[in-house]
Amino acid sequence: MSLPPPIHSTAVSAANTILDKLSHSKTLNHVKQLHAHILRTVIDNDLSSFLFDLCFSSSSISLSYALSLFSSIPTPPESVVFNPFLRDLSRSNEPRATILFYQRIRHAGGRLDQFSFPPILKAACKVSAFFEGMEIHGVAFKMATLSDPFVQTGLMDMYASCGRIECARNVFDEMSQRDVVTWNTMIDRYCRCGLLDEAFKLFEEMKFSNVMPDEMILCNIVSACGRTGNMSYNRAIYDFLIENDVSMDTHLLTALVTMYAGSGCMDMAREFFEKMSVRNLFVSTAMVSGYSKAGRLNEARVIFDQTEKKDLVCWTTMISAYAENDHPQEALRVFDEMRYSGIKPDLITMFSVISACANLGTLGNAKWVHHYTHISGLESVLPINNALINMYAKCGGLNEARNVFENMPTRNVVSWSSMINAYSMHGEASDALISFARMKQENAVPNAITFVGVLYGCSHSGLVEEGKKIFASMTDEYNITPTLEHYGCMVDLFCRANRLQEALEIIESMPMAPNVVIWGSLMSACRVHGELKLGESAAKHILKLEPDHDGALVLMSNIYAREQRWDDVRNIRCVMKEKNVFKEKGLSRIDLNGKSHEFLIGDKRHKQSDKIYAKLDEVVSKLKLAGYVPHSGSVLVDVEEEEKNDLVLWHSEKLALCFGLMNKEEEKGSCGTVIRIVKNLRVCEDCHTFFKLVSKVYEREIIVRDRTRFHHYKDGLCSCRDYW
Repeated sequence: MSLPPPIHSTAVSAANTILDKLSHSKTLNHVKQLHAHILRTVIDNDLSSFLFDLCFSSSSISLSYALSLFSSIPTPPESVVFNPFLRDLSRSNEPRATILFYQRIRHAGGRLDQFSFPPILKAACKVSAFFEGMEIHGVAFKMATLSDPFVQTGLMDMYASCGRIECARNVFDEMSQRDVVTWNTMIDRYCRCGLLDEAFKLFEEMKFSNVMPDEMILCNIVSACGRTGNMSYNRAIYDFLIENDVSMDTHLLTALVTMYAGSGCMDMAREFFEKMSVRNLFVSTAMVSGYSKAGRLNEARVIFDQTEKKDLVCWTTMISAYAENDHPQEALRVFDEMRYSGIKPDLITMFSVISACANLGTLGNAKWVHHYTHISGLESVLPINNALINMYAKCGGLNEARNVFENMPTRNVVSWSSMINAYSMHGEASDALISFARMKQENAVPNAITFVGVLYGCSHSGLVEEGKKIFASMTDEYNITPTLEHYGCMVDLFCRANRLQEALEIIESMPMAPNVVIWGSLMSACRVHGELKLGESAAKHILKLEPDHDGALVLMSNIYAREQRWDDVRNIRCVMKEKNVFKEKGLSRIDLNGKSHEFLIGDKRHKQSDKIYAKLDEVVSKLKLAGYVPHSGSVLVDVEEEEKNDLVLWHSEKLALCFGLMNKEEEKGSCGTVIRIVKNLRVCEDCHTFFKLVSKVYEREIIVRDRTRFHHYKDGLCSCRDYW
């Protein structure tokens, strides 16, 4: 007769069978049933091993149930048993439970080891548990586990995650051995805290240690250098990579291209870009952006065209590049390509498109873009409406700008400022002042930009006293400290009113040093009003600030030319030639049937050139019958009077006007059509008179946008009231 198996052996066998079933448990209820069965069948004074296995052998068991079971264990298990659970908890979506479990272990008298601390510290990092982290640091110190590099790295990361970067650095400095992970952790934490200079300094220290940075560290430091904008850092990174022949993967190459393109080092960016076997959309867009910011639009376009699958960001970057670099027509062409490709624009895209239309100055394009914002559902967006007001104002559509403003469901200070500036730009100072008063009545508080618009309107309409009151109200009523731009408006206000001494007093009383724009206003006014001595003084101030300033040299030459001091003019122009300074050429543009036509002074490049000059002769003949006499004083060069008359008649805006008259007359039913011209420089006195007479003799409305404002010519009068 065989003996029955020992009780202990039977219990263990039963427990093992139960634990095997436990590993296949799917629900918490099933686990609880097995737990109860163990308690009934296992005859053992020490159930801790079974209970602990029960806690952690099934993924279906709940965290709270596992912790409650652990609390019921009379004798805590060894660390080798609970360390895996600590590790799993620290990786879970409940990292704070790791700290709770750590506290249960401590309360139950469980003994931790060097493998216990890294997951606990990792959890403390995730929840920024600084005070608990300090306690863990103390426990690790008592247990003599601080020499373990994993514990040290965990402590360093914990302090940094809690915003105590100095404590993290102290731990780092006390480490006897630092591996690449340690260095990367400290560098990464400096980067995350925005201490980019410190990150780079630490990288420099690492270079002199025996640890070679890996690609993760290099990606972090490259990203940090890109954000600092420090060119010496960029160069140091480049030298390190080349000298050490560092192997670069796609992530590192992408970071390098982004850094160098973002800082304008396009040759370096291109070098790494060429190393990429596969160029992703992100890095291609970075190259397009970098080239455009450097003004290298052709190279930006090459990269753009080579990018096969472009997203909205890539398209928008190229559109913005053209818009910001004064190529509005190209910006609109790319926008059309984007639409045809099926990509829908967002707010940022539309801002660039609206900006391009504003720079182009054509009302037809402006109306089309406005319509597009309507069908795209963007017309009700406040910033878009503000941009539309500005666009219409710059395209000569003051009524359209007003309509946008009046139909806006909500307005902010930008809306009011944009409308005030639109009125001022078009010489409607009274409307600008009415809007300013209305703005205050509706409790919209003006800001510094609002005051620039109001003062600009006063300046261009001769409202000196009103301007003085508004300028004083900035500080008296609104506590706004005037900037250089506001003082510039006041100087311009007095200069245009031929109150040059008061303008000089403003300049001398300014709390900040005047810039070239302010001195330029005074110098330009001196040229107009014949104040040679004061004009020379202003020019010298400009040249002290910017020795190669083209405007100062040109305007000083013009002052001398007006006084017929031709030897002084020649001396100035010799200086300009030596310094490679050239006067900006006058260029006028007119749009006809969706196509732009540009003219320079005396331009004969146009295919209709002969007809244009024939039309000019006809117009001049008719105007002379109305009393027109060419004002040769606008020609500031030493030539015969007859040649001066020819030069003044060949100004670019006159050629554009004659082209417009000639072609508009050929259009059926074109009588009364507005002729719109955009010029890059200020309209001269002769052209101003010429355009007024044309508007009367030919019964045409003409709108000219010059460098500073709009001129609306109608019935022999101009909206500027001859004050510009």
